[in-house]
Amino acid sequence: MFSILDVLASVGRDWEFLHGAPPAPATFAASYRTTNGAPYWDLNGRRITPDAALDELPGPDLVIVPEMQFDPNRPLPEDLVELARWVAMAHADGATVASVCSGALLLAEAGLLDGNEATTHWAFADMLERDHPEVSVRRERILVPAGEGHRVITAGGASAWEDLMLYLIGRFVGAEAARRIAKLHLISPHGDGQLTYASLTAGRQHEDRTVCEAQLWAADNYACPTPVAEMASRSGLSERGFLRRFRKATGQSPADYIQSLRIEEAKQLLETTDMPVESIATEVGYSEPSSFRSAFRKRVGVSASVFRRKWRILSAVGTV
Repeated sequence: MFSILDVLASVGRDWEFLHGAPPAPATFAASYRTTNGAPYWDLNGRRITPDAALDELPGPDLVIVPEMQFDPNRPLPEDLVELARWVAMAHADGATVASVCSGALLLAEAGLLDGNEATTHWAFADMLERDHPEVSVRRERILVPAGEGHRVITAGGASAWEDLMLYLIGRFVGAEAARRIAKLHLISPHGDGQLTYASLTAGRQHEDRTVCEAQLWAADNYACPTPVAEMASRSGLSERGFLRRFRKATGQSPADYIQSLRIEEAKQLLETTDMPVESIATEVGYSEPSSFRSAFRKRVGVSASVFRRKWRILSAVGTV
């Protein structure tokens, strides 16, 4: 949140200062606003003092809803529903509205994503699809401008605020200003999307004991040649009945769930070992490396070798 304010305030000022040039006229007069403008303690125990209340003048030309903390397995909290109404009114009055991470749920509640594509953090994508089926969720995307005049923009995970900043600065100020800000703040757009960051096994919570037992078995036996048939047999249900019950509880078919387990384990092996990709494919239950490579790219968005290069760099951090 404060990083967004700092970056917007630096446009036309900090690059010029470093290069001995006069500052440009300020483009963004950014402020942090809450429902009542009163100080509060945030989730991490910090005392936050907003700049103003939502209804104070002047009204906004641009609204950015930051990431928010709420349970993705429950309905949106009522106080956020009230906030969504204000966002809808601001948009109706002409403001461009953007969100970061879970903030997309607020835009959806405001009705601004109806019939449009949108993205959000991968952990909240299921909630967005469940509670707002009229929204086309692009969980692989980092940034999605939508609506008439692209006056609604959603950004994926919490760090996607950087991509949003470059987009907004480029749009309202110009490409050169966006390039300067990227260089100044060392911002690099997430060109490979957000699937490479997602945990594929972060599914919905449920209380179906039979399905829970099947999931626990699958966690240790996903490399089994016929895991879905084995889970159905162990459940005591017909295979068709088990499929229906599993999908109802988890939102996935058993086959999709097994694929997610296999790919998630493959990601861990790629991050932490030097095993060849072909060996990893066999280890997680694929008889053909080509099938593994295809499934990996489909679910993660990049090839296994590209994923390894991206994340293995973190393995060296503790040795430096």
